[in-house]
Amino acid sequence: MARPRTFDEERALDAAMRAFWANGYEATSTQDLCDVTGLGRSSIYNTFSSKQDLFRRTLARYIETTTSNQLAILDDPERPAVERLRALFASIVDAEFENRGDGRSLGCLTVNTTVELAGRDEESDRMLERDTGRRLASLRAAIEDGQRAGDLTSTRDAGSLARFLVAVIGGMRVSAQGGADRPTLESIAGTAMDALTH
Repeated sequence: MARPRTFDEERALDAAMRAFWANGYEATSTQDLCDVTGLGRSSIYNTFSSKQDLFRRTLARYIETTTSNQLAILDDPERPAVERLRALFASIVDAEFENRGDGRSLGCLTVNTTVELAGRDEESDRMLERDTGRRLASLRAAIEDGQRAGDLTSTRDAGSLARFLVAVIGGMRVSAQGGADRPTLESIAGTAMDALTH
């Protein structure tokens, strides 16, 4: 009979996610993971099989939470598309000042992973590609709604505008990690909205 686990796996995943988020995959050692989760090496390897497996599980958890929150904003049929996009940018700015470590923004785990591991971990690449596809589809649909309603006056293709917004959001997250303050991020968001509405 299997021994019952004597720890909270969800809590361990959250703690490991914060460590990877703050330090990156390579710079987070197995000992760091033991320290933040309160687990011994054998417990980590018995539960998650490897550091790489644990990382992928934390990345999946982060993606599901973050993307679900963003899609809930973008897919809200009760709000005009332009308001949904403004709300999305506001949530991105807020997140940069809620998620901090050692007084600095942690940025976005998906952006950080793309910068650190792109092309080096096929499974992570696939996870990030699927996530980007979901966000692009939701952004494109919101932009098309706004173009039909006349709130978004850019005549550019909605797919191109969606890719532009994904790039802007990624840049905002990197800028926040580099020390950009709230007014700077809000200005970037405002400029992106101007590109859609003027």
